[in-house]
Amino acid sequence: MYCSKCGAQMADGALLCSACGQAFSTGTVLARPMSAPALAAAPRVDYGGFWLRFLAYLIDGVVITLGIFVVAIPLVFLTGLGTLLSQVHPEEDLNDAGFWLIMAVVFLFATVSLAVTWLYHALMESSEWQATIGKKALDLVVTDMAGCRVSFWRATGRHLAKIVSNMLYPFGHMMAGFTPQKQALHDMIAGCLVLRRDS
Repeated sequence: MYCSKCGAQMADGALLCSACGQAFSTGTVLARPMSAPALAAAPRVDYGGFWLRFLAYLIDGVVITLGIFVVAIPLVFLTGLGTLLSQVHPEEDLNDAGFWLIMAVVFLFATVSLAVTWLYHALMESSEWQATIGKKALDLVVTDMAGCRVSFWRATGRHLAKIVSNMLYPFGHMMAGFTPQKQALHDMIAGCLVLRRDS
């Protein structure tokens, strides 16, 4: 099977051409490249633009923050850090033990934050929803370049690629506003698209 626009060979069941991003239906996939006219017009692909993705990011930020506190606060007490923290008095000078205790709490929250953020994005975007709660609320889905559901490991790769986008902040994320397929830098690295799902 070949794309009717660019002639690239297509995987069975793909919704988009992996070479040019052209959406197609059964009628627009040709038995041989570029030699037969398309039988039907390809449906229009709606990519998730920068502002929609930014709103989804804000919603997800609230959800992730709540998740971090739900996980981290019980851990503070289960590890005994809560009892030790109650013995630190702000009006007194911090000794070495108090300093390292506060550093331990900061480290715990940082570790929980990284784990919750990673699992939230990777599990949600590779699920049947293909979206985090923020994206789902705005009818956005994360797909591979063929428009198919991504695996947990590809979603993990997309999440880790955000480190590169963040290094170029805000430009790595703002690329979603002006690239042809509305891809941010981390989408390009992971080979993903963010599409608007038909309501």
